[in-house]
Amino acid sequence: MKHVIRRRLLLLIALVGLFSSFKHKEVTWVAIGDSITYLNEHPDETGNRVTKGYMTRVVEQLPYIHYVNQGHNGWTAGRIARDIDTLGLIKADVYSVFLGTNDWWAGRPLGRLTDYQANTGNTTVYGSFRLIINKLRSLNPQAPIILITPMQRVDFVYLLNFKNNAFGSYQAKNGQFLEAFANAIDSIGRYEHLQVVDLYHMAGLSHKKLVHFKRLKDPQNGKYTNYKYPKFVGVPFQPETDEYPYPVGAINKTYDGLHPSDKGYALISRKLVKVLKKY
Repeated sequence: MKHVIRRRLLLLIALVGLFSSFKHKEVTWVAIGDSITYLNEHPDETGNRVTKGYMTRVVEQLPYIHYVNQGHNGWTAGRIARDIDTLGLIKADVYSVFLGTNDWWAGRPLGRLTDYQANTGNTTVYGSFRLIINKLRSLNPQAPIILITPMQRVDFVYLLNFKNNAFGSYQAKNGQFLEAFANAIDSIGRYEHLQVVDLYHMAGLSHKKLVHFKRLKDPQNGKYTNYKYPKFVGVPFQPETDEYPYPVGAINKTYDGLHPSDKGYALISRKLVKVLKKY
């Protein structure tokens, strides 16, 4: 009997050792971005329409990853590049950069790939990305860098201030389409052999899937009407007098036309889990 117990004990010890040897090493992930990243730690600023951002969802699936949120509300790649040395960025095992939508809305010049290649400075979006990537490589030359393209967007109206609103990426701003910014980030990824997560061309995040409808007054009779995309394009919205155009029933992949909802963040995190599990 003692021999049986001893054999079982030895087997248990061997199994514990075997499974412990498969334990994944801890990974530090620094996620750089704008409000879509920032909101991961600030769901109250979504009116609690969002419960979990993409980083929280990723580490639920990959618990050996520890993230650092370097999302900055409203920032462009240009501002990130300008302040890159004062952000407190740390040496990490992997970095992600999720920027571009605010650069498009701000009308910043996109530039050309040659601006990136020649490191021409922070006057174009291409140049901004070069400064950001240079900084990350100075912190850890071996760390993978994941580039995430901006999502498509429809008409944005800020839940807490209706006067803060913007039209969607179905039209150009300052003569530039948001898709060109997504394609630019993809071209940087191909040039540098970096992983790119292309959200702009993701079918589940297309314009027509971002909201179920936009609730606006019918210009003919003044009655509130639920307009689906693209029928709401061009229908006037008066922030001083109109109700919020995206009630809870309008939420689909975004909750306000721009920022992901729980459904949207789930799609983004699914893409990132596939990439991050390689590291």
